[in-house]
Amino acid sequence: MKFSAKISIMPHDALLDPQGKTVENNTSKLGIDNISNIRIGKHVFLELESKSETEAKETIKEICEKLLVNQITEKYDFEIFDN
Repeated sequence: MKFSAKISIMPHDALLDPQGKTVENNTSKLGIDNISNIRIGKHVFLELESKSETEAKETIKEICEKLLVNQITEKYDFEIFDN
């Protein structure tokens, strides 16, 4: 079976997000003063072949934890869809 996955990777809530803070600090220079707590992360989209949805979820979890996500500083979640 073919599946698609959408993975969202974000900094842990307890950690400072320097990219988000930089964007937040510069919004006032654009005259935008009503935005706060900007957090910047990553989205990864992929397709995979797998025997079952359960196996596909395990594969996605493995690629996240071994390759895509620094678990010390980042958290992730994902959605999986049948193709």
